[in-house]
Amino acid sequence: MSRIGKMPVTLPKGVTVDIDGTKVSVKGPKGTLTETFHDGMTIQKENGTVVVATPEDPEYNAMHGLTRALLNNMVKGVTDGFSKVLEIEGVGYRGELQGKNLVLALGFSHSVPVEAPAGINFTVDKTQRVITIEGADKQTVGQVAANIRSLRPPEPYKGKGIRYQGEKIRRKAGKAGKAGAK
Repeated sequence: MSRIGKMPVTLPKGVTVDIDGTKVSVKGPKGTLTETFHDGMTIQKENGTVVVATPEDPEYNAMHGLTRALLNNMVKGVTDGFSKVLEIEGVGYRGELQGKNLVLALGFSHSVPVEAPAGINFTVDKTQRVITIEGADKQTVGQVAANIRSLRPPEPYKGKGIRYQGEKIRRKAGKAGKAGAK
């Protein structure tokens, strides 16, 4: 049995959970999330917590911790939300908001529009070089951040591109003639 799967998910004040067999809906101040889990998982609500149980079959051991972690992420998402921060590096590279959508200038001959999916909010700081992606669904926030990063991933020679905040880019020296070697 999973150590993570055994732990109950505590429900903060203002969060309600509706369990309909394997379909779980979590509602809180940041929105509503719904997920359908595997048929073998037993999800029960017990005095302010949600408990995940699994049959004795070893096939379900791997899904025990996963189910509990997904439920915990749903509860955390509707209370606090999740966010990812991207940094834009490069001369002339910038991002700006037009309504709810994001428009990026990444050195192409055209600007790149990025539409905000449902439940996702973009914010751009005043330098137009830091983008924050916020939402209640952890998977959607991470996927949108990865999609934006893939538009212009950081390159190893000058470090230009879009990177996650705190991401270290391994730099290469470039040509030996440029480095001053003889």
